[in-house]
Amino acid sequence: MKKQVDTLKACTICPRKCGVNRLENKVGHCKTGRQAIVSGFHPHFGEEPELVGNHGSGTIFFSYCNLLCNFCQNFDISHLGDGRSVTHAELAVIMLELQHMGCHNINLVTPTHVVPQIFAALDIARNKGLTVPIVYNSSGYDRVSTLKSLEGLVDIYMPDFKFWSAEVADLTCNAPDYPDVARKAITEMHRQVGPLRTNRAGIARKGLIVRHLVLPENFAGTREISKFIVNHIAPDTYVNIMPQYRPCGLAHNVERLNRRLKAKEYLAAIKIARDQGLTRLNRF
Repeated sequence: MKKQVDTLKACTICPRKCGVNRLENKVGHCKTGRQAIVSGFHPHFGEEPELVGNHGSGTIFFSYCNLLCNFCQNFDISHLGDGRSVTHAELAVIMLELQHMGCHNINLVTPTHVVPQIFAALDIARNKGLTVPIVYNSSGYDRVSTLKSLEGLVDIYMPDFKFWSAEVADLTCNAPDYPDVARKAITEMHRQVGPLRTNRAGIARKGLIVRHLVLPENFAGTREISKFIVNHIAPDTYVNIMPQYRPCGLAHNVERLNRRLKAKEYLAAIKIARDQGLTRLNRF
């Protein structure tokens, strides 16, 4: 555990590699110092059915983010940092409380920039009886070296695959390396946990779920992303093609993002994904 926390001394946890000493509460791109900041936690019933079941997914929303998409639908949390700092012990208590509520899993939302803090909290929580699966719900902007440190701790990886184009990633979140980073990260996630597996009740126990938000005018590159998953991950990868895009945050600054997604664009994306060979699609 100490080794994980020590990585905050000159932070290179995520691809931004800011190098700041977060143990002294210096902050880089993610605006998060020594302690994780939690916006809220509760049983969530709006996630994938395999996570929700009858009792909900135990979501913990971490404030701030290492990617910072300009259209983020949780702009007040990711950009403005709505939330409060928590110690490792307090974070462990939150996890145990969600388990006590009957949640089927602990769903860590936007965890990339607080991996050492999560690692420390999990060590405490598991020693106190935490047994439900851990879901790593990220943007996909994760370093492979950081993911490798989580092997055996995370049961279900749930990354976004947001954009195929470096130009789009640069325009929307100042991260032109996002497509390359996401490809490598998702490949590593799949290596660790394999395809999604459920118990007899249909509740997820282990594996990979990939989320892909369809953007207007195919701005996200659905065809190329689908082709990559089929050819380099697996055709039966569980992929959630999501239609809920709406302009939020600073999306009005990008002309092609300054409107809601049309139904015909979403249906076209579903057809594209199927035509490329994806066989396990979750759709709304």
